[in-house]
Amino acid sequence: MAREARRGGRAARAAANAAEVPKRKPYITRKIPTYSVLGDADLAILEHNADTLLEEVGIDIKEDPESIGYLVAAGATADGERVRFPRGMCREIIQKNAPSIFTQYARNPDNNVQIGGDATVLVPAYGPPFVYSKEEGRRYANINDFQNFVKLAYMSPSLHHSGGTVCEPVDLPVNKRHFDMVYAHLKYSDKAFMGSVTAPERALDSIDMAKIAFGEDFVNEKCVMVNLINANSPMTYDSVMLGALKHYARAGQCAMPSPFVVSGAMSPVTAAGVAAQSLAEGMVGMALAQLVRPGAPVIYGNFVTSMSMQSGAPTFGTPEASLIINMGAALARRLGVPFRSAGGFNGSKVPDAQAGYEAANSLQTGLLAGVNFMLHTAGWLEGGLAMGYEKFIMDADQAGMMAVFANGVDMSENGQAMDAIADVGPGKHFLGCEHTQKNFKSAFYRSTVADNNSFEQWVEDGSLSAEDRAETVYKNMLNNYVAPELDPEIDAKLIKFMEDRKASFPDSNIS
Repeated sequence: MAREARRGGRAARAAANAAEVPKRKPYITRKIPTYSVLGDADLAILEHNADTLLEEVGIDIKEDPESIGYLVAAGATADGERVRFPRGMCREIIQKNAPSIFTQYARNPDNNVQIGGDATVLVPAYGPPFVYSKEEGRRYANINDFQNFVKLAYMSPSLHHSGGTVCEPVDLPVNKRHFDMVYAHLKYSDKAFMGSVTAPERALDSIDMAKIAFGEDFVNEKCVMVNLINANSPMTYDSVMLGALKHYARAGQCAMPSPFVVSGAMSPVTAAGVAAQSLAEGMVGMALAQLVRPGAPVIYGNFVTSMSMQSGAPTFGTPEASLIINMGAALARRLGVPFRSAGGFNGSKVPDAQAGYEAANSLQTGLLAGVNFMLHTAGWLEGGLAMGYEKFIMDADQAGMMAVFANGVDMSENGQAMDAIADVGPGKHFLGCEHTQKNFKSAFYRSTVADNNSFEQWVEDGSLSAEDRAETVYKNMLNNYVAPELDPEIDAKLIKFMEDRKASFPDSNIS
């Protein structure tokens, strides 16, 4: 009887605590200073080196004479597909035209996000072809998994964005799955989302679907999509990525040029070399977006990891990558554009200790560096090959902790708590004092995953691991999911658009 009473008390307290969750904030507003590992003189050297690479080495632009034409008309020179840029050309174009801060609009205005400045937007992982769960292990992802992760991101108060290709639904044709992915973001969430970039025509489909959901005039005037444009490092862009970039820029939507660098394979092994190369590649993409439509929002993206020189496999959560993330953030601020990097990176195959500490290293590095758009915040496993259900929940919990840390120290009269210290005095405790009673519900972060009970209580509760507890959390979330409202007329138009477009060309599994 006593044991049941204790359990009932714990359940009642848990219910009371859950009922008093503070209002969700649409993004993190950092109240802590950014930290830079380099001073202005060293950052200027990296900028000089990036311009030297653009001027003397150049960028290859494959099978895209239109993009080359834009750049040459602006002052670059082309020798076939190799394009070289006068020193400072790309920087000048970006600083003259690109916004330093912009808003990405969501279906629900309460979920609009600021990108740039002192804002950090936390976004799910992107691109894994596999999913992992404790129950089923590792397997190929399908559209049901995709929808599940969109729902989980929608329900996670510490994640601010629905993301993009949260996993690759391999059960659908390669050339048509983008319809279902964009539709899932619009149907099962009302947070901001990302469009498709795997072919220029898929970017156009994403834009058309956004116009149905938001209204054509609204999309023409406001940014409703962020879109990941990867450079083919080293120093190369292809017509697929730049074709998508140009469509999004013409529509006023955000392009996020992001060099994908594995240090030692696609760049030098040194942090300073990687930073200069990545900046050079990113500036070309951002400058092209401004030439297509001056003022189109852009984000400087930076995805950098090192590699094992023994096996050749990429490594994550390493100090070298942390240094490059930090330099990239500082260079983006000097350029005057928002910055994307960091995330819950790790190389582990399961959500174990390696996954936890590698992810925490990367997440905290990004926050302290001042990352504005943190793609891959939640779910990342196996170097990005797998999206983990339990890992998603663990990372979302870390995201909540990051938000508290970013809020900084309360230096108000209540935060200083001098009256409380004086009232309690020496040798007593603060458990029952008025200040504690007033603040205890909001004073400390409450994890959804961690167990802080005694060993005996932990055993009585089933000796559950963090993975066990995260499994329970995600399953309960999916069981309790309620879809946000979507106008039935808009829903019908989206479905008809997809059906008509899918019927207009055959299925293909060639990307």
